[in-house]
This record gives sequence, structure tokens and C-alpha cells, in this order.
Amino acid sequence: MTQDLSGDALDELEEEMPTRIELTRTLSSAFFLILRDPCSSDAARSTAREDLVHLHLPLVEHCARRFRNRGEPFEDLVQVGTIGLIKAVDRFETDRGVEFSTYATPTIIGEIKRYFRDKGWAIRVPRRLQELRMQIGATTGELTQRLGRSPLPRELAEAIGCSVEQIIEGLESANAYSTLSLDAGDDSDDGPPSMLATLGIDDENLEHVEIRESLKPLLDGLDPREKRILLLRFFKNMTQSQIAAEIGVSQMHVSRLLTRTLDQLRTSLEAD
Repeated sequence: MTQDLSGDALDELEEEMPTRIELTRTLSSAFFLILRDPCSSDAARSTAREDLVHLHLPLVEHCARRFRNRGEPFEDLVQVGTIGLIKAVDRFETDRGVEFSTYATPTIIGEIKRYFRDKGWAIRVPRRLQELRMQIGATTGELTQRLGRSPLPRELAEAIGCSVEQIIEGLESANAYSTLSLDAGDDSDDGPPSMLATLGIDDENLEHVEIRESLKPLLDGLDPREKRILLLRFFKNMTQSQIAAEIGVSQMHVSRLLTRTLDQLRTSLEAD
């Protein structure tokens, strides 16, 4: 439940806010003095480093909020931003003459942007398309607010300064940002089947495609009688006696021809 702030309460908040900022600056200066002091022990420097990180976690959360609702959990963005904060703590030089928060903010935001660019994509796409997608997302929000409707690709291209074809390519690349598991469902008894269930079953004939394709030139090299015997035996399912009566030879001769032809084909396949 929220309450309206009175004038006195607002005055107190306005007085309190600079106090917190000054306290953060004072503590930061003290911790950096310990961290950069060569006379400090390793334990003292480690503690000062941890204190600096904890002290500026609200800054990380503030930066992470800028990237909410972009497909990544807020907690993950905070973790990535914390890595940027740690890097800023390790690299900051107190004699720069700038506030640490001013120095750390670009580093934190850069780490979060790098996360979106390099690790947030389910399928790797060129970096230029990743960066273009982020530009399209930001520009779309601005134009939607200004126009009162979703912008056209032509309007996005004019605002960003690229061609309509590049905008379309960037929009299509967004499909690679996240994928759906084939086993995904809604975990309900009456819900629709998973995508995998709609794809049917494995085609066992596909396993023999390579063998069939390898056999074709070998079969073309057989003489007509050998081809006919194979056709009658394996495609018309005739017995050796029926084949012998069909082509006018003995059953024993058909057996020898089959054995010789199959051995020839097997040897040729193994050699290939």
C-alpha cells in the first residue's frame, strides 16, 4: 500500500539523498585507499575489494533495469553487471579525478551489452546483426511512442540510417535469439502435444539411403542376367526354383550366380 508524501516528508528525503551519496563516496574513498595501499595486507585488500563491490551493487541493479524485458532474467543481468563492477574496481585509478560511479557505469553497461551480443543468442549470428537488432529494438520503442503505432521497416531504416533490406535482415535474425525445445509443452493433460510429437516417427528407410546410392553404379555394372536374377529374388520375392524356371537354368546354377553376384557387390562396397 502506498501513501502520499507530505511536504515535510519530501524535504526529509531530499536531505537524506545527498547524505547517502556522500556516505557512499566517503566509504569508496576509504576502501580504495586500503585497496591501493601497498602496505595493506592481502586480507585487508581482499576485504576492501568485497566491500566496494557490495557498496555499489545498487548501481549494478540500476544499470540492469535498463535492459529488462529483453528476453533475459533480471537476476542474470545483475550477475553479468556485477562482473563489470568487479572489473571496474580492479581497474579504477584514484588519481583520475572522477567519481568511481562515473567510471564504473560504462563498464557495467558494456558488460551487459556484451552478454546480449555474445551469449544471449541461441544460434550464433554475425555481430553486426546482433548490434542491429538492439538498435531496432530501441528505435522501435521510440518510434512507437512518437507515432502511436508500430513503425514500418522504411521508417526504422530512416531513423537508424541503413537500408530497408538491412532492417528486414535484422528483424529476421531476431528469430535466432531464442529457441523452443522440441519437447516443450504446457504440462497439462489437455494441452496441445509437443512439437516433437507432431513431427512423426523416424523413417527407417533413410538409414539405407547411402547404401542404395552406393549400390546404383555397382548394379549398373552387372550383366543383364545377373540384374534379372537380383530383381526376381529381392524385388519380386521369387524362390530360387521359380527363378530357375523363369530363366531356364538349374536351381544350383541360380544359387551360384546369386552367391557370386552378392559377394562381388559386397567387396565393391567395402572397397569404396
